[in-house]
Amino acid sequence: MSAPESVIEIGSTGVRLLVAEITPDRKQLILDRSDNPIPIGKDVFTSGTISLETQNQCIQILKRYREQIAGWGITPSQTICVATSAFRDSKNCDPVMDRIFVQTGFRVRIVDGIEENRLMYLAVSDCIKDQPVDFKNSDTLILNVGGSSTEIMMLSGGKMAGVHSLRLGTVRVEQHIAGQTTSYKEIRRYVEESINNTKGSLESELNFSKVSQFIAVGQDMNLAALLVGHPISTFLWEIDNEKFDEFVRSVQSYSIDESVARFKISYSEAETLQVSLLIYQLFLNLTCAKKIIVPETSIRSGLILSENSGLNEELQNEYDMQIVASAKNLLRKYHGDENHAECVRMIAAKLFEALRSEMALEEHAKILLETASILHDIGVFIKFAQHNLHSAYIIQNSEIFGLTRREISIVAQISKYHRGAQMPQDEENFLMMPRSDRMLILKLTAILRIADAMDRGHIQEFSDFDAKLEQGTLIISTKNSRNTVLERIALSEKAGMFESVFGYRVILL
Repeated sequence: MSAPESVIEIGSTGVRLLVAEITPDRKQLILDRSDNPIPIGKDVFTSGTISLETQNQCIQILKRYREQIAGWGITPSQTICVATSAFRDSKNCDPVMDRIFVQTGFRVRIVDGIEENRLMYLAVSDCIKDQPVDFKNSDTLILNVGGSSTEIMMLSGGKMAGVHSLRLGTVRVEQHIAGQTTSYKEIRRYVEESINNTKGSLESELNFSKVSQFIAVGQDMNLAALLVGHPISTFLWEIDNEKFDEFVRSVQSYSIDESVARFKISYSEAETLQVSLLIYQLFLNLTCAKKIIVPETSIRSGLILSENSGLNEELQNEYDMQIVASAKNLLRKYHGDENHAECVRMIAAKLFEALRSEMALEEHAKILLETASILHDIGVFIKFAQHNLHSAYIIQNSEIFGLTRREISIVAQISKYHRGAQMPQDEENFLMMPRSDRMLILKLTAILRIADAMDRGHIQEFSDFDAKLEQGTLIISTKNSRNTVLERIALSEKAGMFESVFGYRVILL
């Protein structure tokens, strides 16, 4: 049994604690949890900052959590403490984080919407494993409605088709319509129009009308599942559409005070319940799903799983596969050459393995290399000339499942320098990066340039090869008799960076 671990999430509507441990059979055992409401989202969406009163309230909650985790032998420095969208949108988030650290010892890390999706995927995957849920073979929508944003993941045949963080949250909606209307009909129209404005771009990645599985995550859906659903397992519920629609209609007729009394929830939760359920309902209506799957989980569980991902090789492999699938779907969206991209990815991955002893990089670097290999030519969609620059722009401004904004920036840099005479060291912005990031970009770019050169003709002839290091040389031996003149020319143009970074000449036999 591993030692207990604690995670704190500072969200738009509350501060939440989870204490859990990973069992020998790789299951997550929940030991303790707490949830305290706090109006961070309301502050930020009205004034742009977190008020002093809310700051003090947050600090008092965290001090209580510090005492709570002490009973499990956990210190603040051992605790993962994250803040989500409302916190990161506040103009005074930096001084607030500093106050929290000074007064409580908790070091807050802000996560973006893409990372929230990554953590939610890990949590949901773990919750539904070994359960009768057709996750791998159905078109699936995973939805998590929060106070500031709605996180959405779309899977086609079990593979990631799209991932988005929509600026559509319960607190955000309330603040937009505050003082303008209290009519449910008008609120519904506002939310419907907000969803329709994004529906077109979302359906370019997945046809909602073919989605047969709808997975809803969040406290409000947990409440609905408890009242009108039935359990599949301990932490997994199912709700029939008709019963859910009936529940939503009944909730819309309750006042906030009635919701507090009926459902035994806090006032702040009751304030956003109607809008939250409405968003879930409207997205559900876009699909052909006949029921809702509700896993009782959260990004806090995802954080603990992420910290212990090395314990579960199967989950890690599944997660890496989804990153690759997301990158391929992005390439498909921009009509890229999928055969060339896959060939370069396979060559790059094989070179990475051959150079493992020379890399001195974490295993996750291989996924960044594979992602850059898939997307390196995506900029051709804009213009072939200087397409590497266009590739970097598209990647930098896209969402790739499983990658943080920092990692997406690194992938963009790798793609930017996969061709041309300009080197990363020529740019001031590159020189200002941390040394570890600079070396990561240089090493992965050097490998990508070799891999791209080996499919110079985009004919996928040299994916089967052997690579070995011998007497200061990387020797690449192809396993066919095809003429390699074109690839040799490409290598002579692109191998300079590899020789500079790794100190090895490159020979193609």
